[in-house]
Amino acid sequence: MKRVVVTGMAGITSLGSDWASIEANFVAARSGIRRMDEWDRFTELNTRLAGPVDDFAVPAHWTRKQLRSMGRVSRLAVGAAEQALQDAGLLGNPIIRDGRMGVACGSSTGSTDEIKAFGNMLLNSVADGLNANSYVRMMPHTTAANISIFFGLTGRLIPTSSACTSGSQGIGYAYESIKFGRLPLMLAGGAEELCPTEAMVFDALYATSLKNDAPHTSPRPYDSDRDGLVIGEGGGMLVLEELEHALARGAHIHAEIVGFGSNADGQHTTRPEVGTMRRAMELALEDAGIGADAIGYVNGHGTATEQGDIAETLATSELFGKHMPISSQKSFLGHTLGACGALESWFSIEMMNRDRYVPTLNLDEVDPRCGELDYLRGEFRVMHNDYVMNNNFAFGGVNTSLIFRRWS
Repeated sequence: MKRVVVTGMAGITSLGSDWASIEANFVAARSGIRRMDEWDRFTELNTRLAGPVDDFAVPAHWTRKQLRSMGRVSRLAVGAAEQALQDAGLLGNPIIRDGRMGVACGSSTGSTDEIKAFGNMLLNSVADGLNANSYVRMMPHTTAANISIFFGLTGRLIPTSSACTSGSQGIGYAYESIKFGRLPLMLAGGAEELCPTEAMVFDALYATSLKNDAPHTSPRPYDSDRDGLVIGEGGGMLVLEELEHALARGAHIHAEIVGFGSNADGQHTTRPEVGTMRRAMELALEDAGIGADAIGYVNGHGTATEQGDIAETLATSELFGKHMPISSQKSFLGHTLGACGALESWFSIEMMNRDRYVPTLNLDEVDPRCGELDYLRGEFRVMHNDYVMNNNFAFGGVNTSLIFRRWS
């Protein structure tokens, strides 16, 4: 078995595209959520809230040929991947192109402009806007494929289109690829582009926030006054590397991945199950070879939906007890779907390395139906931990848990 470390990290969010900017917004309790006036034309959509990345621009050095196959979701993924490779000292290094590096990445869906164009063909019998690259921009594995092609990666390609666990499954499967000796380097993560159709998915389930006139007061994970989730967008990528390979090239190591657990509820597509959520965390602990008492902080999925918050926290409390610190950064960014598992893994590592943990924004009164835990509220919490856990749970009953160890 090989040991796996994180040597590069990056992300693109509504609060910034580097840790210093994002942390400054966390400290200022500044939310990335705004009212989407442009959604007013969708009269049957109730929510008007989202966390868009308003300042994302395509880098000047990207060519027109490269951009042809990339919709917005792929551009966010490739942008985050480029920054992560830069952070790892591997951008432009020929070793990533000789078969040693692969990619595991996903999103909830491909770019929806292309889905709309194909839908227009079916509805109106016209092919306006369709071309040779339309399917590539729309296909479920568009992020992984575009990353591989953009950087010339010829190692294994693992698409992880599993909604809210796309990013964390990408990291988990990349970790296992290196752990079991298949190759020494992987780019891993996920992305999502903002689309009103994604808000409508949750709107139809009565699961979106309707605090349309007070955007910064929502979402409210774990709070008794929450009224639903808010959709966000972004991209997050990690460079994972076999330990000896990283040491041989003198790489800076951010953390070690020591555990990954993933399973399925096997019961219902949208109703989470406490028992299997807990089991996913136990699988990660077993993989890491540590007990529950070794974990110092849990980065919760924390979507601000009633069923999700309650089931997740009951499972976490049952396993770890009432003194386990927990928080959710979705309170600042909204639910970035395919990106959240990667972004929250990045945040978990940054918090662990700095001994400063971000509280849950808008958490004023914990819902008494939630599990008894140490909910981080108000100020940053100063803690020294050697292990942190990041959990994500998705429609279809997909559960993931990742464990990161401090590198020293």
